[in-house]
Amino acid sequence: MRPYCVAVTSPTTTVPPTPLLPAYDGACLANLSPVLLARADGDRTALPDWVPEPLSRARQIVLLVLDGLGMEQLEGRRALAPTIASGTGGPITTVAPSTTAAALTSLATGLPPAVHGMVGYRVAVGGRVLNVLGWRIGALDARQQVPPRRFQPYPCFARAGGVRTPVVSRVDYATTGFSAAHLAGTDLHPWHTPSGVVVEVRRLLERGERFVYAYYDGIDRVSHACGLTERYDAELRAADRLVADLLAELPPGAVLVVTADHGQVEVGPSIEVLGGDVMDGVELLSGEGRFRWLHTRPGAAEDVAAAAAAAFGHVAWVRTLEEMVDEEWLGGEPVPEVADRLGDVALVPFAPTAFLDPADTGEQRLVGRHGSLTAAEMLVPLLAFEAAG
Repeated sequence: MRPYCVAVTSPTTTVPPTPLLPAYDGACLANLSPVLLARADGDRTALPDWVPEPLSRARQIVLLVLDGLGMEQLEGRRALAPTIASGTGGPITTVAPSTTAAALTSLATGLPPAVHGMVGYRVAVGGRVLNVLGWRIGALDARQQVPPRRFQPYPCFARAGGVRTPVVSRVDYATTGFSAAHLAGTDLHPWHTPSGVVVEVRRLLERGERFVYAYYDGIDRVSHACGLTERYDAELRAADRLVADLLAELPPGAVLVVTADHGQVEVGPSIEVLGGDVMDGVELLSGEGRFRWLHTRPGAAEDVAAAAAAAFGHVAWVRTLEEMVDEEWLGGEPVPEVADRLGDVALVPFAPTAFLDPADTGEQRLVGRHGSLTAAEMLVPLLAFEAAG
């Protein structure tokens, strides 16, 4: 296990920054796939102004998600990714929490987390915690206890006429519970190495598919393991080559769209430990280090929120569930089954630190993290590229 250190910080009277809330009514990842699918299926209604202009001419669309590529990280490294940086478009917001489980499910369903219910990396289910990406409770496979399609019942990449959307993703993810939850009803085409992404996309375009979804996770993997270091830079260069290779395979009339699910913050070993003044009223922790849900004992939410604000208000936004709903963090009033999964208080760092959950030892090894509502995590690229000629 990688050693960690407790962040030694002192409360101050500094006013916290304003959280960057998802633009659920406009330029948000949750609104992207319905627009692209409608265009691919022949709808020629005028596109929203946040959608890159090349899509107005698209006869085939490839949507590539580069997991973990935030707009701020890209802007700071444009010279390392000249192909990606040359795209037409700009930033949009992801959802809250700014984490893979929530964001990819919003992308696939066109719904905010308040509706689809993938409200974090680790989600409370009946007094236990489900690791959504591994679909485990503790060390146990949870697919029988928590059926993925019951947990997330909404259609994924729904198409006119019931057309199944082809999805190109890493072979390791093909049979996971998370894929069953957020890619149900799609047509999976696995890749083993990055070159396989190009091969599968080319084949699908050649057979006439009008919309293809492709997913690449290299940037996120490297950031978690190594932070925003030279290894991150090297992986960004590799992702840029992948985009260039895909562009070389686009037929006339096809458009490649590049986006991401979230950005990154380098946290390193900085960890905030929840003391007894906060934990005395807490029954369960869920979420992740940069969006920590506190599930409180009945009647204890206000006291826990006050204690958390006093202890950590200088490094994190502290919100009760009611405050988050009022401020539209999750995209509206949670439906009842989703409300049962949410904590009563959330600790969401704006400083480069994370809140420890002793039950999740794997997270302590992460160097780069995400989940919060800082610009570095919330802003993702939406860039379009037309086929040459």
